[in-house]
Amino acid sequence: QLHVVESGGGLVQPGGSLRLSCAVSRIRFSGLAMAWYRQSPGKQRDLVAVITSGGSTNYPNSVKGRFTISRDNAKNTVYLQMNSLKPEDTAVYYCRIYPQGAWGQGTQVTVSS
Repeated sequence: QLHVVESGGGLVQPGGSLRLSCAVSRIRFSGLAMAWYRQSPGKQRDLVAVITSGGSTNYPNSVKGRFTISRDNAKNTVYLQMNSLKPEDTAVYYCRIYPQGAWGQGTQVTVSS
């Protein structure tokens, strides 16, 4: 059974940075597209970054230029580097196999002074 475990969230000031990690227990991880999503209270869960098995990436305009998704196939891990964080980035962040896969427990990111 697939498991994803997100980590790296926390409290950061506006303008700060965080790097999230997502460990995936799955053989053939290197052949999977992966994605990060986020959900704020009362809002839908939104896609924030996708990385294909070949390393191509895609982002919505809201995070483009600030967030970077990457992967380490040797460690079965996908990362989300978040820079220039804003209060509106506050959310629980989740990763999953893209476009469909099991959800992890998420990791809370709070951007506040």
